[in-house]
Amino acid sequence: MHRWPWVQAEVRDAAAGIEDAHAIFATAWETAYPVLVSPARGVRFYLVQDFEPSFYPAGSEALLAEATYRFGFHGVTAGRWLALRLHHDYDMPADHFDFGRDPQYALDGSLDPTGRTGVCLYSRPDTPRRAFQLAVLALDLFAERHPEVDIHLFGASPGMRLPFRATDHGLRTPEQLNGLYNRCVAGLVLSATNVSLVPHEMLAAGCIPVVNDAEHNRIVLDNDQIAYAPATPFELADALCALVERPAGERAGAANAAAASVAGNSWDEAGAVAERVVRHVVDDAARRLALQAV
Repeated sequence: MHRWPWVQAEVRDAAAGIEDAHAIFATAWETAYPVLVSPARGVRFYLVQDFEPSFYPAGSEALLAEATYRFGFHGVTAGRWLALRLHHDYDMPADHFDFGRDPQYALDGSLDPTGRTGVCLYSRPDTPRRAFQLAVLALDLFAERHPEVDIHLFGASPGMRLPFRATDHGLRTPEQLNGLYNRCVAGLVLSATNVSLVPHEMLAAGCIPVVNDAEHNRIVLDNDQIAYAPATPFELADALCALVERPAGERAGAANAAAASVAGNSWDEAGAVAERVVRHVVDDAARRLALQAV
């Protein structure tokens, strides 16, 4: 549990078997197979955090991942888009929880609200669904039009020489990221599948996310403060330019509106929703078993 030191749970090897439980969760497509074949008693659930068949080229892994949505598990999904898709395409029962917001991300009241400069990029070059190459093309066009604007990268190292001047911050703590967001007018966050948590973090700190316009992003984010643009380098660059070209007072007002738009979001509520779903499905299964026994 070195990656999740705050989790208070016993960890066992699935190869040793799964014990009976009220609820048994698969948490990724690879884990769905041992959950399916286990003789353990318990209602089967599936925590679906993204559309995993899209992680692979057409082939064995994509087909194996897709097959798990027909195993008869009850889905609990990160955001509404996945629940809608699983139900529509696979007739899979699914409920969703909305994304929350880490309270460590917030407006920094000590900074001049009109003094924001720069744009930032969520960098994931080894994760195709985060469209790093498209982001680089867009930022190159942006840098040509606004060479005076600082460009910041955070996350994984680009692993290549960028065609524009930029500061690579690498992996940052939430506190450090919040400081970066509070210095930036806008952030580029692309996703070809389920959206990441980064747009909500940026909004909380008053940084306007520029996101590729797609149904899966609009459904999950559901926020009028986000700048959507078609997934072309030209239109993404146009969206960034439009944000940095606004007057300072307008940028400050947009930052305040962005932070206010996610003020009520909480991971505690997301957890409560997931708990209610599990309790309801488990109780319903118990009632049906009781009726069958009569």
